[in-house]
Order: sequence, then C-alpha cells, then structure tokens
Amino acid sequence: MPQPELQSRTAWPPVVTSPRGHLAIGGADALDLVERFGTPLYVLDEAAIRRRCRAYREAMGNAGVVAYAAKALCTTAVLRIMDQEGLWLDLVSGGELHTALSAGFPPARVLLHGNNKSDEELRLAIEVGVGRVVVDNFHELERLAAMARAAGRTVPVLLRVAPGVEAHTHEFIRTGQQESKFGFDLATGQALEALDRVLDEPALDWYGFHCHIGSQILAVEPWEQAARIMMDLAAEAHRRTGRFVRELDLGGGLGIRYVPGDEPPSIAETVTRIRTAVARLADERGLPVPRLILEPGRSVVGEAGVTLYTVGSVKRVPGLLPYVAVDGGMADNPRYALYRALYTAVLANRPLDEPAERVCLVGRYCESGDVLIPEIELPRVEPGDVVAVFSTGAYNYSMSSQYNRFPRPAMVLVREGEAAVIVERETYDDLVRHDRIPPSLAREG
Repeated sequence: MPQPELQSRTAWPPVVTSPRGHLAIGGADALDLVERFGTPLYVLDEAAIRRRCRAYREAMGNAGVVAYAAKALCTTAVLRIMDQEGLWLDLVSGGELHTALSAGFPPARVLLHGNNKSDEELRLAIEVGVGRVVVDNFHELERLAAMARAAGRTVPVLLRVAPGVEAHTHEFIRTGQQESKFGFDLATGQALEALDRVLDEPALDWYGFHCHIGSQILAVEPWEQAARIMMDLAAEAHRRTGRFVRELDLGGGLGIRYVPGDEPPSIAETVTRIRTAVARLADERGLPVPRLILEPGRSVVGEAGVTLYTVGSVKRVPGLLPYVAVDGGMADNPRYALYRALYTAVLANRPLDEPAERVCLVGRYCESGDVLIPEIELPRVEPGDVVAVFSTGAYNYSMSSQYNRFPRPAMVLVREGEAAVIVERETYDDLVRHDRIPPSLAREG
C-alpha cells in the first residue's frame, strides 16, 4: 500500500493524506472507513497510542510505574494494548474493573479509585487482588478494613489526599483544591489521621499517598508544587510514625492539543521534571525516594482519536454563521456542552482545500446546545461531505449516551492501514434491550 504523505497548513492538526487525496488515519483512507463502517465513527490510531505508552515508560525508567487512567477510554481492546505495553491501570468503578478482567488484564497491576466505592466494588477488588485500593475517605477506610478482615486478606492501600493545589484548568476538572469531593483534607489534618487509622489496622497495608490536581493541564509547575506538598506530608508522616512512604502517586492530567495554540509540554519533559523534583525533594528531607506513580489518560489516547461524521443539512441565513449539521453531536461528544471544550476539524474528503467560510458545526440532537465546534473556518461545506474532528480519543466514547434514542457509534482501531471494529455500532434493538413493560400495561382486547 502506498504510504500517506504529510501535508499541513498549520502545526495542528497535522493533515495526512491518502493516495486518493483524502484524510488518512493510521494509514487508512478516511472515506474507505466511512464506506465500510458508516458514520458517526470513532477511529483510533493504534500506533499513536503505543508511541505515547512507550514515551511514558521510557521517561519513567526505573523510577516508578505508569497507570493508564481508563476513564478516558475504556474498552477491552484498549486495555489489552495497555497490558501489552506494560502499563498499570487506574480504574474508578466495578464496571471498569470488569472490563479489565474481561480483557485479561492482571489485577495485580490495577489501582482502584473512587470517592464512593460500593460494597460490591470493594469485595470484587479484594477477591481478585487488585494491586492497590486508593482509599478516599474514612467511611471507605472502615468498610474496606472490615471486608478485608472478613476475607482473611491484607489489602495494599494508598491514601488519597486533597493537597490544596489549584491547577489552571476548567473548574469542573480541577480535583486537587481543598474544596473537592475527593480525598482526605490535608490542611485540617485529616490525611495524617487517616494514616494513623490505617497503621492501626493489620488488614490494610499502607504503601503511600496519592493526589490528583486536575485535567488538561498545560504546564508542569502544578505537579512540581504538588510534589513539594506531598513530600512535606511524607516527611511529617515519617516524623509521626517512623514509617517511610514507599509510593507517591501524583495522578495524571497532562493536556493535549485540541486547537492551534494548545502547547502542552511533551511527555518526556513532564515525566522527567516530576521524577527529578520528587528525587530532589526526598533528598532535601532525608527520605528515601518513593516509587513514583503517574496516571495519564487523555495524553495517551486523546490525540490518537478522530471522529468522522457525514454532513446532512446546511442552514444558511444572510449575515449569520451557517449551521453545518452532522449525523452525530452532543451524545457522542458532550464536551462542548459540558465544558465549552474546543476542537478543530477538516473535511476528510478534501482536507487540503483552502478555507472559504466560517461555520458553526452542530449535531442532530434536539437541543440548541448541541454544538461540536461553535466557529471554524472550512471550505464551502455541502451535504454529503465528511467532517473529521480531531483529538476525540479521550472522554468522547466514555461520556457518550443514547440521548434522543440514537444508537451509539462504532469504534475502529486502525493499524498500518488495516481497520478492525473494537466496539460494534449499536442498533435500534439495543436501545430497547433493557426496557420492560409491566403487566399493568398489558394490552387489552
């Protein structure tokens, strides 16, 4: 197969064309994908995912482990890739844990998170032997200890701490500030009180502390600040108990490129600076360097994803932006509606055509807020054109819904030009699969 050529007008997105002049994704012609699988269609570039996994592992070296945050994109195929690349998993629910087990992922390389874990989830974690349970609050601590004693197990734990670091990102995806539903409060002494309780419980084996400061972070300094606060906590924990922190988990949150102008630090720079800061801070406090854990999600899969749509109607009103409506929208990508998250796009059938008009890219759902891109320059758009929206690998499928009773899209994984379905397109029958009509509504006569 002839190799695609790189063509680009801007630094982002890089437009790669097929021999037919269409957008190419992972070596596959986007219009061939549309013809085979239909639209809307989630497309993942497998090589791009693996490159990012390896960049994280190489930058981490022997200093610690990398745990993929599966909430970004959780399917059995994606988790199988993470297993093959030697990553751990950061999971936040019984459903994600079940998906990992279904993919054959070793539970010993799983960290289980969640601010309100159910008894069922904790029992499953104990039963399969997850690598760490990240304890989020006193209620959970007591329940987990009781369950571990009843099962005759010793459960390895990390204590999640709210460090008081406010990452410069959207308020809905900040998680490290004091006013957060996550973790033991540091400022009021809850974190050290939790440590005392864990050390008094033989069924729990304390490994260290965890924090997470937010998502779509475009600078390294917030992690360096969090590392300083957490190493101060480690020093106080040692002074108080004589115990050293064996592991320090600083979470994830590295941002990606969504639109021109987004300039996140590289994976290598981010990991190296965090790793160096932790080692230096440990040395300054006379502590052994803890094993570092990082939990990237978006930065592993986000830029590897493209969503393809077919244009339906185009509404043109003199003096206003044209509305270009596609066959998907807020149910397969709710992030603009939630966060005003911005994206960029091209016409996949003619990606190198010069822009000719500024349009508003909208979906087909019965909401005025059903917007994908509020304003973008594209060639003159006509019904039947195929729109490719970039950087949709993270939090699109994960947050998708059946709003308006539209089936969810299919997802394909592309490798060296070959595509395979990893999530089947839902059908109308899938929409009613779990519906039930009670006897009281039975038809009469």
